[in-house]
Amino acid sequence: MTAILLTACIGLIAGAFFILGLSPLEFTDGLFGFLTRKNKSIRAEINEAAHRKKLSFFRREIAEVREILRLTGRSSRFSMVCAASLLLFTVGAAIAILIENVFLVPVLAVGLMFLPFWYVRLTATHYKNSVAAELETALSIITSAYRRNEDILTAVDESIQYLNPPVKSVFAEFLTQVKLINSDVEAALHAMKPKIENEVFHEWCDAIAACQYDRSLKTTLTPIVSKLSDMRIVNADLEYLVSEPRKEFIIMAMMVAGNIPVMYFLNKSWYHTLMHTVVGQIILAVCAAAIFISAARVIRLTRPIEYRR
Repeated sequence: MTAILLTACIGLIAGAFFILGLSPLEFTDGLFGFLTRKNKSIRAEINEAAHRKKLSFFRREIAEVREILRLTGRSSRFSMVCAASLLLFTVGAAIAILIENVFLVPVLAVGLMFLPFWYVRLTATHYKNSVAAELETALSIITSAYRRNEDILTAVDESIQYLNPPVKSVFAEFLTQVKLINSDVEAALHAMKPKIENEVFHEWCDAIAACQYDRSLKTTLTPIVSKLSDMRIVNADLEYLVSEPRKEFIIMAMMVAGNIPVMYFLNKSWYHTLMHTVVGQIILAVCAAAIFISAARVIRLTRPIEYRR
């Protein structure tokens, strides 16, 4: 009976979308836009400017994911991430309703809702590592060429063929701007800075801009580039240290979730107590909440180290 009612509810929602002419992406954009809308009162603006009031966890998570997608050039996928989050929210609630566990409904719905956001965080980590690795090679080549000829335009021009995306496109735009649009090299360097979110790259651009007035400052470029190598080594050591605890967490989470079907075959009375009594349902909800909260902490704590000036 529960499955029939749930299917009817899904059909009712789908029919409402069809009658109103709404697409899932439009609905999710409007919903998440409403949930993340800022309070426009004067008191809220003062508190925000003075950092007296922090954003809620939900709004902070959405804001960080949106910023990650913007920095990685995937801003157009934010609507898809929100749609997947809303779909998983519905799936989690439906699963909890089908197993008739009221306590598990909010836990499973909210926990599954954050899975797309956590996936974006994980992909952003790999993206930043690949950009940092390519940036290390690119800046090393360009710095060596610049120290030889003392002309950044010539150095980039003769090194561009050895670069790979996405760093190559940034320096290609720099050459195009200087050669065809505006010959002001310093302005082109400052315009190039925000195109790659990396503090070492920003420092290198500032140092190159300073070298346009004092060529003796070119000796500072090599130590700046070496910071990328230091960060790569530190992150490699960190990845080695956290890989084992992360693996243990995944194994423990799988064991906790896998004990439920195993209990059905080993002792059906225990399974009945866990699934169909109030105490057992509360225990299931607490275990699911612990898994989701632990997963969020593991993802947040295992981020790579970034250089900050």
